[in-house]
Amino acid sequence: MASKDMSTWISCTNEGSDFMRKKVLITGAARGLGKSIAIAFAEHDYDVVITYLNGVEEAQKLRSHLMENYEGTFEIVKLDLRDENACRQLGKNMNRLDVLVNNAAFNEDKNYDEFDTKDFIDTYKVNVVGPYLLSISCERALKEANGSIINISSSNAIDTMYKESIPYDASKSALINMTKNLSVAMTPVRVNAIAPGWIDTPSTKDMEPKFKKRAQNSNIIHRFATPEEIAKTVYFVANDATYMTGSTIILDGGNYYGNEKDN
Repeated sequence: MASKDMSTWISCTNEGSDFMRKKVLITGAARGLGKSIAIAFAEHDYDVVITYLNGVEEAQKLRSHLMENYEGTFEIVKLDLRDENACRQLGKNMNRLDVLVNNAAFNEDKNYDEFDTKDFIDTYKVNVVGPYLLSISCERALKEANGSIINISSSNAIDTMYKESIPYDASKSALINMTKNLSVAMTPVRVNAIAPGWIDTPSTKDMEPKFKKRAQNSNIIHRFATPEEIAKTVYFVANDATYMTGSTIILDGGNYYGNEKDN
């Protein structure tokens, strides 16, 4: 299945019962939320394909974990979402696919007046264009399976104002708009978005303590979500929310911007 456009494609299979398993493709799944999503689907007997860009060792460790604990086929693919040919080729290689989770994202915080054109282009290529290319390239397989697409957006796209992440926030808003459009264009494939707030992942572990406390206190539950909480919702929307399409689910703990507390 590997092609010249993708430098690494590794597949391992655990033999189990001979029923036809469903298959999920998850981008940016070597760590954090994507990793938890991969485990959630493996727990429900899915074959899992995960993509990574830089975290090859983490991707290999996740594949080993899935192999040791679940039955099915588990594949890891190196993918740069900025590479149009690679995105299209990966989609075409999906001869069967039930769920696509566009999870990978790019963000680089700066002062609001320091962003340049390249910042916006790089962010949109990963957060909007890549998911679009994968979605349309996987369309045939998803339609044959009456499948589902889940786009991981962000509460920043809706009501959270961070002047340091303007390109990221704008791209996540665009992803929600694209979700609505693709739900019409790609029917009967169901296309939905999930907009999480802060998540307790490796990227938030080293946050400045005062800022982290303020961020936690900006929602009603007064903590960050666990990756597992978000992953459960992704699985639910993909499999059980059969009357939902073109929708965005906000998972931000009841964020209410402007009421942060420092203690």
